[in-house]
Amino acid sequence: MQCEIKEGWLEGARRAPSPNCEPRPASCVPELLVIHNISLPPGQYGGDHIERFFTNCLDCGAHPFFAEIRDLQVSSHLLIRRDGETVQFVSFDERAWHAGQSYYCGRDNCNDFSVGIELEGTDDEPYTDAQYERLGAVTAALLDYYPALHSEHIVGHSDIAPGRKTDPGPAFDWRRYRTALQREAS
Repeated sequence: MQCEIKEGWLEGARRAPSPNCEPRPASCVPELLVIHNISLPPGQYGGDHIERFFTNCLDCGAHPFFAEIRDLQVSSHLLIRRDGETVQFVSFDERAWHAGQSYYCGRDNCNDFSVGIELEGTDDEPYTDAQYERLGAVTAALLDYYPALHSEHIVGHSDIAPGRKTDPGPAFDWRRYRTALQREAS
C-alpha cells in the first residue's frame, strides 16, 4: 500500500481541517514522528466524536466524559481509524497541537518539530491489521517527503511525555510496525 504526500497533505485522506494548529517556528521542520492513541468516549470506536473533538465541535453533553475535556483545544495531523481510513486535520507542514508538554533528545515543545499520528484505540486493546498497514505506508511516505525525518526518530507519546502519557500503550506492537515499515521501504 503506497501513499503520497502533496504540499503537506496525504493523498486520499479525508480532510477535516482543525483550527488547533499554527505555522511551525522558523527553521523547524518535521524531524520526529509521534504515535498516539485515542478513542471517544474512552474504549468506544466509530462515530465522529474524535473528529468533532479535534475541530472544536464536540457536543459536551453527549457523554459524561466529554465534560472533562470540554476546554481542551488539541489536534493531530492524522487519525487512522480501526478500518484503516485516514482523516487529516492539519497539514504536515504546520504545527498540530498533539504532544503537549514534551521533551525529546534535549529539546522541548515537540509540537514544533514533530508529526502526530493518532490510532483509534486504547493502550490495552490490540490495533488492527488495517491500522498497521496504513501506518506503515503513511510513515514510509513521511520519511520520503521530509528529509530530516528518520526512522530512528519515531516514538510513542509516552516516550516524550513520560509519567503524563501512556499511549500508544503496551498493545502497540512496535516490532510489527517496524517490520511493516521495512517492507514499505523496500
